[in-house]
Amino acid sequence: MAELHPFQNIRAIVTDIEGTTSSITFVKDVLFPYAAKHLPEFVRQHQDDTDVVKQLDQVANDTGLARDDLDGLIQQLLDWIAQDVKATPLKALQGLIWQTGYQQGDYQAHMYDDATVALREWHAQGLPLYVYSSGSVYAQKLFYGYSEAGNLLPLFSGHFDTSIGHKQETESYQAIHLFLDIPAEQLLFLSDIEAELDAARAAGFQTCHVVRDPADQPSESAHPAVRSFAEIQLA
Repeated sequence: MAELHPFQNIRAIVTDIEGTTSSITFVKDVLFPYAAKHLPEFVRQHQDDTDVVKQLDQVANDTGLARDDLDGLIQQLLDWIAQDVKATPLKALQGLIWQTGYQQGDYQAHMYDDATVALREWHAQGLPLYVYSSGSVYAQKLFYGYSEAGNLLPLFSGHFDTSIGHKQETESYQAIHLFLDIPAEQLLFLSDIEAELDAARAAGFQTCHVVRDPADQPSESAHPAVRSFAEIQLA
């Protein structure tokens, strides 16, 4: 792991979730299977609900499927889950389904202890914290609201998802810093995905590569790398 120099003049932090603050396995082994199992029944039961109607309209628009082909739309959603496609309507529906699981106590969102400690410390210091994830804003709020560490939602000042742009596109990070009205060079983006960090760096962000598994450490990287949030130094 390369020596990390302190990050300078940081006015806000934007963090990824999976592989960064939380384990990838929780999402892949718990949340995704839960959504896949319950999605067909959920969509059929709630197909007339405003939130569900909006997402089904988007699926039909994105795929060319007939809007009244409910079975076809459901199958498309299941195919997206199987292929791990970051489709915005799928993410929105998954969030609605996961709400039931969280509220019933079927699971709690995993958090790395070092991430929880650092997020709380940064918040206590008055540093605004934001989330940028491919999961919907609604799913993000459920995740942190029902975490193993308790309700962490009050730590965050805002959330971004793919409605602002995809995470490997520089324009997405430009949109975030303009929305926050903070110069990009005073924003720190944390992620385990190098392509996301590359996009953020191209937009002017300071970046930090969170490498939870040493086997994933790249031989060369343009980004300072840490294995724990405890290694992140803010000057």
